Amino acid sequence: MEIIKYNDERYPQSLKNIYDPPKVLYCDGNISLLNKLSVAIVGTRRMSKYGEKITRIFSSELSKNGICIVSGLAKGIDTIAHENSCNNEGKTIAVLGSGFNHIYPKENNSLYKKIVEDGGLVISEYPPETSPEAQNFPKRNRIISGLSFGTIVVEAPLRSGALITADLALEQGKEVYCVPGNIDSFRSAGTNLLIKQGAKPAISFKDVLEDVAFT
Repeated sequence: MEIIKYNDERYPQSLKNIYDPPKVLYCDGNISLLNKLSVAIVGTRRMSKYGEKITRIFSSELSKNGICIVSGLAKGIDTIAHENSCNNEGKTIAVLGSGFNHIYPKENNSLYKKIVEDGGLVISEYPPETSPEAQNFPKRNRIISGLSFGTIVVEAPLRSGALITADLALEQGKEVYCVPGNIDSFRSAGTNLLIKQGAKPAISFKDVLEDVAFT
């Protein structure tokens, strides 16, 4: 594990530009990814088959195009995004809401190890012994969006951590993309609302690639 402080030359400029940047980053893995072109993929822990399929497509294709995938190592959409990036020889960054000695959820400890072994990066602003307390997760979302060019929300109910990430991305001046879903699905209620409010519909991963090409 390495510790990168705010005044360290390795500290990512993208985080220096957000409100309340983390003072310290605890890092395990490929630190160069902190300054790599990245896109966040987030969504509900209780994904549908549709959400899983779309996450696989987006994370795989963006990885193949050299874009680093950022997410939160949570169950559901986050897990699929990280796994598919690794499986397609891509790079991924997982942002924890706990310390390294308390990986959450516990069943993703093997995924954490796989990310590092495959040249990815796991980071946290919390000291290693920090437990996964509820208030930590909404706070860490500013890091997920802050590291990324834009945030893709695949599926999100109206009360969802993914919507918090989307709101933070907008506050940071970042792009927000939402995958449209069935209007009668609670899992898509949040994403459909964001589209109604002006977020970019993500019909294809190419919608993101086209924007990235102009950065």
